[in-house]
Amino acid sequence: MSIFAVRYTYDERAEVRDAVRPEHRAWLAELATAGVLLGSGPFIDGEPGALLVLQAPDESALRTVLAQDPFARDGLVAATEVRGWNLVLGPWSTPSS
Repeated sequence: MSIFAVRYTYDERAEVRDAVRPEHRAWLAELATAGVLLGSGPFIDGEPGALLVLQAPDESALRTVLAQDPFARDGLVAATEVRGWNLVLGPWSTPSS
């Protein structure tokens, strides 16, 4: 499995985002339970957006997962930046032998 850091930039429709957020968070919770989502949360300053850290076999599979996000489905994600991430240290890392 590869790890990816995903940066969402949201559009300016905060009221629509607020309405869809419960469904979006339920979707994220399912991904966390399945071990796909390692962490996520909105940025607290700057343009509206969020950071998600996910595991997937490859970027194509990851993009298939992201397309299922209720925020993406409703056109609330104006831009998505996907970057492979080499996790070296921390609670999400696997200790090397």
